[in-house]
Amino acid sequence: MPEFDLTLMLPVFGVLAGSVLGFVGRASHFCTLSALERHWYAGDSSGLRTWVLAAVVALIGTQGLVAFGLADTGASFYLDPGFPWTGAILGGAMFGLGMALVGTCGFGAVLRLGGGSLRALVVLTVIGLAALAAQRGIVGIIRVPLIDDQMITFTGAGSQSMGDVVSSLAGFDLRWPVALFMIAIGLGWIFKDKAYRSARAKIASAAAIGLVIPFGWWATTYVAANSFDPVQIEAGSFVVPVGDSILQLITYTGVWPDYGVGLVAGTLTGAVLAALWKRDIRWEACDDARELGRHILGGTLMGIGGVFAMGCTVGQGITGFSTMAISAPIVMLSMAFGARVGLAWLVEGSALAAFRRSDGADHRHPAE
Repeated sequence: MPEFDLTLMLPVFGVLAGSVLGFVGRASHFCTLSALERHWYAGDSSGLRTWVLAAVVALIGTQGLVAFGLADTGASFYLDPGFPWTGAILGGAMFGLGMALVGTCGFGAVLRLGGGSLRALVVLTVIGLAALAAQRGIVGIIRVPLIDDQMITFTGAGSQSMGDVVSSLAGFDLRWPVALFMIAIGLGWIFKDKAYRSARAKIASAAAIGLVIPFGWWATTYVAANSFDPVQIEAGSFVVPVGDSILQLITYTGVWPDYGVGLVAGTLTGAVLAALWKRDIRWEACDDARELGRHILGGTLMGIGGVFAMGCTVGQGITGFSTMAISAPIVMLSMAFGARVGLAWLVEGSALAAFRRSDGADHRHPAE
């Protein structure tokens, strides 16, 4: 009797995880750009605290699995000893700017598509094609000397994990103290706000989204350990997997979909179910050619920038952070910078406004 090929379970696991991610994300309006925009322009940090809480929950769950040998994050590209610092900064800023032009990130675009947004369909198509061009196509010619050849190598530490780097500098194992310090700082800032401590729905949403990431680490680690075929250890991203999903739809290569493709499909499914439950489905399209052009440009910047930075707001901000990768905070700060410049240009009429103190007034994004 032939043995069952566990790699066939990868897209199934991805769909299961994505369904939770999509349903909760759509139902709770989880959005990185919206969280930043409300924080900067309305003085409302609740969305940002929810986003940070999701990242901290992912960190707790992932490091717990690592401690028990149930997740091998060390085999993921996030912890490769080579850190492409130019990609983290340049790619992050490009992604953030593109996010501002579109009004959301790749994950947010999947959530919007689940509610009937044809603008999101355009954005996802462009993100996927741009990501493939940057990873495997002509843009890769630029990527190699600009990003890949500029790596800082943490050979002595063995990886770019903040725990490993600090341990290498100290001369003894400090991985758990570093992880606990990061968790304590994050939770301290999140729950310092008295009003947020009573926001049970937002806290529950953040916990559910954060727990999807350790599930992905467990699922891909389990399949990799029990399969004869090579399996990429991953947990969640919405840049290259979007491009891979497009390839799966339009070509037949004989290659079974991986976890990332399943995650994208599951997220879309979950978003549709949440939109149906909320009775929030309506067809939307670009108002004019100018808006369409802005979405195409934004999608291109996110696709290329996401590959340069090795992840998106979910891929680096939550998944990368869960591994304690040095790249995660650098990429996210760069994304925030790019988003701030983009929002200043769109909302305030000048990119230079990003470098002036905000008056805290509530503004609407042009895409909303």
